[in-house]
Amino acid sequence: MAHPLVSIGWSVLGILLCGGFGATVGFLVTRALDLGGLAAALVGVVIGMVLAVACWAGLTSLLRAAGLLR
Repeated sequence: MAHPLVSIGWSVLGILLCGGFGATVGFLVTRALDLGGLAAALVGVVIGMVLAVACWAGLTSLLRAAGLLR
């Protein structure tokens, strides 16, 4: 069983990685659609947050199954 601080560290790392992934994909989608201004911000945020949450949930489940998180 992992130490609580190690668990917190893995959680923080997962949040940062998944947040970066979601933000990058959101940005790339807005660029691909050639959006700008408010439309780009709204589309980018929605896509980014949905992907970041899905990525974080999947990564957390995987790490819990591997015994690295409690």
